[in-house]
Amino acid sequence: MSVFEGFKFRKVSSVVHDLDPRIKFFFVSVLFVMAILFTKLLALTVLFFIPLPFVFMAKVNRQWLRSLRGAAFLAIFIFATNFIFGYFSPASFQGITPPVDTLVEYLVLLERAAAMTLRFVVLIASFSVFFLTTSPDHLGLALQQSRIPYEFCFAFTTAVRFVPVLADEAQTIMDAQKARGLELERGNLLKRVKNYIPILIPLIVNAIRRSLELAESMESRAWGASEKRTNLYELKLKRADYILVLISVLMLLLAVYVWLYVSIPSLTTLLSL
Repeated sequence: MSVFEGFKFRKVSSVVHDLDPRIKFFFVSVLFVMAILFTKLLALTVLFFIPLPFVFMAKVNRQWLRSLRGAAFLAIFIFATNFIFGYFSPASFQGITPPVDTLVEYLVLLERAAAMTLRFVVLIASFSVFFLTTSPDHLGLALQQSRIPYEFCFAFTTAVRFVPVLADEAQTIMDAQKARGLELERGNLLKRVKNYIPILIPLIVNAIRRSLELAESMESRAWGASEKRTNLYELKLKRADYILVLISVLMLLLAVYVWLYVSIPSLTTLLSL
């Protein structure tokens, strides 16, 4: 459940926290596009290090590392899937013809699988920085000022608030069941899946109970009675926001130029020189 630590807002006084949520989302979207454009391991490695200054300036490095550690299982699964499918269908990889029987071809498969895994890690790392430094209130306000209907804004911000809460509840239920003798990590795959039933049932019951309480709270506050809403605060762009926009645009233009006109070598090619 530690992966959800990267999507739980942490209140810290920093320059990154004071940035406009719309600008931070634009920066993260630029990283997302860049990660989709490139398939080489070297380029994706550079993209992985781009959010690091924001992590240290925001003082959320521990929570950020926990989110990466929580995503390790999915990263291993992506790596194994890409390597296995690449091994059994090597013709789909550039420069490889079946069968895979040389060390260079194995290295190409490994690099390709590592690149796809690192792409996933880059996406998790960038969006983790965004959610760690953006409060749900400011996020909802940014969506409203972007002319998105309030119903969608409320649904999205509510999900952002309650996903980490449900993750904490799931961890608490797991600890309680383990204290009662439930062994989650023993037996075959089917047995392990059955062991999670005592975890899922109370978690679903708590989620339904929480949703009913939220519905009653909304009804008692006459939610939706007025179509025209007002807000106490209003987001305004500052000089740091314009600087981040400029940096994001320059990064995107540079990435498109490199993608179109520059041939990025693979690690296998560099090692074989």
